[in-house]
Amino acid sequence: MVDRLIHESAKSKIYYHENDNGEIHTLIKELNYEFPSPKDIYHFYNEYDILCKVKLNGSRNVLEKHREKNRHLLYLEWVDGISLKDSLIEALPGLQQFLKIAIGLCNAITEIHLQKIIHKDINPGNVLLNTANNKVTLIDFGISSTFDLKQQYIANPDIMEGTLAYNSPEQTGRMNRIVDYRTDLYSMGVTLFELLTGSLPFEAKDALEFIHAHIAQVPKAVNEVNSNIPVQLGKIISKLLAKNAEDRYQSAFGVKADLEKCLHDLNQTGTISEFPVGADDFTDKFLLPQKLYGREKERAAIIQAFNRCTAGAMELLLVSGYSGTGKSALVNEVHKQITIDRGYFISGKYDQFQRSEPYYAIIAAFKDLINIFLTENDEKLNYFREKIKAALGNEAQVMLDVIPAMEYIIGTQPKLAALGGLEAQKRFTYVFRKFVKAVAHRNHPIVMFIDDLQWADSASLNLMESLMQDMDIHHMLVIGAYRINEVDPAHPLMHTLNAISKTNLPINKIQINNLEKFHVNQLLADALSVDLQKVNDLTELLYDKTQGNAFFLTHFLKSLHEKGFLEFNLESKKWTWQIEQIRATNMTDNVVTLMADKIKTLSSNTQNLLTLAACIGNQFEFATLSVISGMDIENLK
Repeated sequence: MVDRLIHESAKSKIYYHENDNGEIHTLIKELNYEFPSPKDIYHFYNEYDILCKVKLNGSRNVLEKHREKNRHLLYLEWVDGISLKDSLIEALPGLQQFLKIAIGLCNAITEIHLQKIIHKDINPGNVLLNTANNKVTLIDFGISSTFDLKQQYIANPDIMEGTLAYNSPEQTGRMNRIVDYRTDLYSMGVTLFELLTGSLPFEAKDALEFIHAHIAQVPKAVNEVNSNIPVQLGKIISKLLAKNAEDRYQSAFGVKADLEKCLHDLNQTGTISEFPVGADDFTDKFLLPQKLYGREKERAAIIQAFNRCTAGAMELLLVSGYSGTGKSALVNEVHKQITIDRGYFISGKYDQFQRSEPYYAIIAAFKDLINIFLTENDEKLNYFREKIKAALGNEAQVMLDVIPAMEYIIGTQPKLAALGGLEAQKRFTYVFRKFVKAVAHRNHPIVMFIDDLQWADSASLNLMESLMQDMDIHHMLVIGAYRINEVDPAHPLMHTLNAISKTNLPINKIQINNLEKFHVNQLLADALSVDLQKVNDLTELLYDKTQGNAFFLTHFLKSLHEKGFLEFNLESKKWTWQIEQIRATNMTDNVVTLMADKIKTLSSNTQNLLTLAACIGNQFEFATLSVISGMDIENLK
């Protein structure tokens, strides 16, 4: 038995076993770290954890995972073929071969989606083609996930998951959209675009330009890039590349149906005729629309405030409303505009049980900013290093005490004399203001979103007041959200806002109310893919139960689907609902009760782990939870 190395990177080695007869049966991945962290191990074994319980025809299957003398190994099925990436170097496929490859890719994607697996990294390098029979095989499920509807973290574009040129708009984290199975359809669209034309839909000089293109630019149709490509293929691929997931195909099955019509036409007549795309497309997965309803004016007000800050202003924008009305969702809608203007969006959230930690949410927001700086290219990092060092001088240790990671940017700083409580607070406020002036720049405006201001501590409110009153800070928008029912005129937040209002700083206010009945009607019609009038009765019933509260409405709809009161009929390919059972279903008017009831449906072990995780905070690492729970990190997944 001989081991032959295929590929080696900083992260892993890939090789295969070859027996004495030259036969290959097994591919092996080895984690290429001598002392890997728990996070490294978790990501390495993710492919095994995702695929170990399934047997797939269109994807490379996993065989086993193994550990030898601190070497982490993953054994995979050997698949004959070359990657589409390598095949593109040789030559572009003809139309007939292209359609066979595309249909094979649809089959592979349909198969994993039926297993509730989202690949999240479909690109020509992760698709193998057996040129003898045009069999297509999906590989590399390293960042895949089960169908869990996660919202992407807004990381620096250079360290995002996936392959950026093929990532969907929602994978960038700048679209305020969850990542679901339709992200694979977008990535397939980019792959097919390249397979037909030999080029990508978007060309970019850097990562941020790619993100901007994915979320804002409409690519040319493939038939416009090459006039020899049939118009119908242009329509199919353009639909796959729609910015909003709701506008794409809703299943790989629907894409396959259209491609098979194209192949049939080509075989029968030598040409591909035009027909309506997506006629046979449907999905039995219940996904609520990810767009905002009834918030057009409010969204426009936030964008206008951001544009003013991009031009040089410093503003405070307050978003108030009852719990569950969608304050955070509204604010997150500015991600797209911020990306276009190369700005930084940072956020923090106050916690009812974290009031003993001064500046909790503000520091969390600027920790995000420092982490972004640390992943920038050398030129940009050096720029911010010099700006920060020049601004803080010998007092930089004040910032290092609250954001230790800043030391990786400006290095070790001289210690400072300890001061008493009030003096220390004044020094911190003074240094923090200098820091903000240094990092808020016309080429990179900052939007700081602070949620749940009703729970902010007095030190945070004082710091916010000081920042807002500093006329030398520019290119910054501070957005604060709070629950209007928990803040009365005597609340400390109101005193702070009154003090700020006495300056010339603009304070804009947006109050978010419940959805109107018309908007509930629109949401239901979009979610169930029917005309507005067909859900009138259901709209009346759900509006009566939820009063248009967005949080209650969406969670109530999900619970109805889980209980089987909202079902997809495969024969009619339509959603059906049981109006009387829904009418008899109780709906709590308390967020805590609603979430507690959902948690009670989980296993006792999961409930216990959630309890321990809550003791850590609203964000935690698996490694920390492993220590306090006494469970192996692999068993926590």
